[in-house]
Amino acid sequence: MPRFNHIRPPLVVGIGGTTRDGSSTERALRIALNGAESAGARTHLFGGAFLHSLPHYAPESASLTEAQRELIEAVREADAVIIATPGYHGGVSGLVKNALDTLEALRADERPYLDGRAVGCIVTAYGWQATGSVLGSLRSIVHALRGWPTPLGAGINTLETRFETEDTCSDPKAAGQLATVGQQAATFALAFGAGRSTAPASLAALAEQESAAPRPSRAANVLSLAS
Repeated sequence: MPRFNHIRPPLVVGIGGTTRDGSSTERALRIALNGAESAGARTHLFGGAFLHSLPHYAPESASLTEAQRELIEAVREADAVIIATPGYHGGVSGLVKNALDTLEALRADERPYLDGRAVGCIVTAYGWQATGSVLGSLRSIVHALRGWPTPLGAGINTLETRFETEDTCSDPKAAGQLATVGQQAATFALAFGAGRSTAPASLAALAEQESAAPRPSRAANVLSLAS
């Protein structure tokens, strides 16, 4: 796994957990963040206790609490994000969804919402059906926030997998899956950061670059469509 060599290692922010201390969801998230750290990233965890302290998102409210500002500023600085949620009645938990709704404060940023960030997705549920359906729902939320879901998303069936400590679980394959989610988020942060440094400085530069590129002939297009 490549490591980060630039001056400021990428920051991967983890968001997830439940109201229960030491929940499987939060422990799964910690394993994923450990995977990001193994790739050389810095990490910051917003666990269940913190998420429980957030007030309900209220778009009409002009004031923010200290906890809301802390979450917003951390995600604003983040190069990648990992979100972990339990599957509650076929959907993302209200606790996690409220934290994501709070990120509406980033709408006017240069990088609005989760734009330009890899987002690892983790779901824990008591059974396989919920892990799959909720993982798809979480990816849809990430897309709505303009994030890039990592190629691998982790669905953990807690009926079969137990988390004995903060950093381990009973299934080595599940642990490896979680670590890979973290590694992919961190690795994307490095690759995208390098890409941004060489990207066109403006839309006008991008348009000029595209206009200068050779274009296939009409006949080639027809042949391609027919093949």
